[in-house]
Amino acid sequence: MTRKFKVLSLNISPEKGTEKTPVETVTVTAAGFKNDAHAGNWHRQISLLDQESVEYFASASDLTIKPGDFGENITTEGIDITLLVPGKVILGPGGLRLEVTQVGKECHGDDCTIFQKVGKCIMPARGVFCRVVSPGILHKNDTLELADTQQQSEN
Repeated sequence: MTRKFKVLSLNISPEKGTEKTPVETVTVTAAGFKNDAHAGNWHRQISLLDQESVEYFASASDLTIKPGDFGENITTEGIDITLLVPGKVILGPGGLRLEVTQVGKECHGDDCTIFQKVGKCIMPARGVFCRVVSPGILHKNDTLELADTQQQSEN
């Protein structure tokens, strides 16, 4: 079982509840992704979703879904998303550290532009949310690693 996985896409948007736009590089500040609406002093600064779940969802619903369409900041490839549980630490290049804080979230249904477009949402079951422990810079195709240790949360 590998604990390393790939950043398939980095995605940002200026508003919550909307699709995100892929970017090549992102600055990860203490508050989250620079220029992303979810950045702030809270436990869901950054969201992750695995491409494998997106592909399964797309094939089951006959939709074409691109990275960022579900509002995730990082689309990953090559990690069993069920390993990303609260307290787990994700290590990135240059000392970047993220702590998994939550799995899943409430779908806001008709009030969400993602739900309006797709008709369903994968984030309540498969979305992973993190807070920044140590900032850094991420690039598309970077490798992330699931640490063997748990973060002792300060929140």
